[in-house]
Amino acid sequence: MNRKKKVMLVFGTRPEAIKMAPLYHALRRHDDDFETLACVTAQHRQMLDQVLQTFDITPDIDMNLMKSGQDLFDVTAAVLLGMRDVIQRERPDLLLVHGDTTTTLATAMAGFYAGVPVGHVEAGLRTHDVSAPFPEEFNRQVAGKVTRWHFAPTAVSRQNLLDEHVPDDRISVTGNTVIDALMWVLARIDGDSDRRAHVTALLEGRLPFNWRTTRFVLITGHRRENFGGGFLQICEALRELASIYPDVRFVYPVHLNPNVQQPVNEILSGLANVHLVAPIDYEPFVYLLKHAYLVLTDSGGIQEEAPSLGKPVLVMRDVTERPEAVAAGTVRLVGANRQRIVDHVRELLDSEAAYQSMAHAHNPYGDGQACGRIVDLLKRI
Repeated sequence: MNRKKKVMLVFGTRPEAIKMAPLYHALRRHDDDFETLACVTAQHRQMLDQVLQTFDITPDIDMNLMKSGQDLFDVTAAVLLGMRDVIQRERPDLLLVHGDTTTTLATAMAGFYAGVPVGHVEAGLRTHDVSAPFPEEFNRQVAGKVTRWHFAPTAVSRQNLLDEHVPDDRISVTGNTVIDALMWVLARIDGDSDRRAHVTALLEGRLPFNWRTTRFVLITGHRRENFGGGFLQICEALRELASIYPDVRFVYPVHLNPNVQQPVNEILSGLANVHLVAPIDYEPFVYLLKHAYLVLTDSGGIQEEAPSLGKPVLVMRDVTERPEAVAAGTVRLVGANRQRIVDHVRELLDSEAAYQSMAHAHNPYGDGQACGRIVDLLKRI
């Protein structure tokens, strides 16, 4: 009888947890083949715990590394040293990391130092500019250098890896696991009237309008490169749009970072149709996204989630490591530029043809079966 592969999924932030959760459960369903461990660094404690609860995951290892005031130096060093001890104790056959976080970078380095193969979920995304997004592009590229198995979400990502001379037999195009997560959560809400009532009540407690029938723009923003002048431009654009469209609501779950909180609250507080709310847990956020008219964001994952729901996305960045949706027409880059944001939002609010051309564009990020493909690949290696 073959020995089970000991597979350790390592993640530390909310976005990683969302995208790794369905893979964790997919591996656990194949317990004849795998001993599956979830190791969390807790790079983001509170937001991570919300996702773990949503997806019914109890970590096997919780490094609990989050500290007040920590910077990239602190997180990188803590994860690297912590993973040294975890690897020595658990002796996994494979480490699975996701995307572009500092947890991903340091865990990949630890695996390389310890001689443990690394599998990279959501591999191959590139802007080819290590300063944008910062530090995520650097993290991806360095993790990619030491990755043994690359699970690329799209053919574009695969080509990026081939261009970097990664051997073709180490790359597999799987789709993006975020679509698996999105479909799982929405199916659970739609299939359970009690859960749907609970999620609805949570949102109604936050939003003083009927979000199921009113046009609203959903906004997320937290990127480091937009701190300072970029966020001032974003907030001024939102203030102008709120004035032009008094019957449209603007819903902004505001990130807890003071660099976001300060300009957002200074410029947008007190506007009748702008709703600044605390960060929303993943399950109600997905349900809110389903009902949004369009999305303004500088985030990564929502560029993949929103197109699956037919929602146009305006990305408040100058570059994106997810060009597939831009090429497909469901995402536009508008930068952190007041006039461009205003112009593009106005076009989508005023022109039904422009709106429909984006809403009905093809979503290139997969069919919700990425985790099954990754599990099948892991069985063969």
